[in-house]
Amino acid sequence: MSQDLSRTVETSNTGSLLIGTGLAVASMILVPALAMRLGLGASLTGALRIALMKASSKATNSKPKMSASQECH
Repeated sequence: MSQDLSRTVETSNTGSLLIGTGLAVASMILVPALAMRLGLGASLTGALRIALMKASSKATNSKPKMSASQECH
């Protein structure tokens, strides 16, 4: 039973880490490149980067949800 739970937690952590990493890369590399290409201002580019970094932080810090049967044990 504990092995099943650890596998579930590992899978959840891997997925959220992958999403968080993707958002961080997008905010550091893709957003500034697209902003320069489109001619967006520095303040708008900064706001987009901040929003993506916050989303990245939320994705990596989220705790996996447990089912009711797992919470009892």
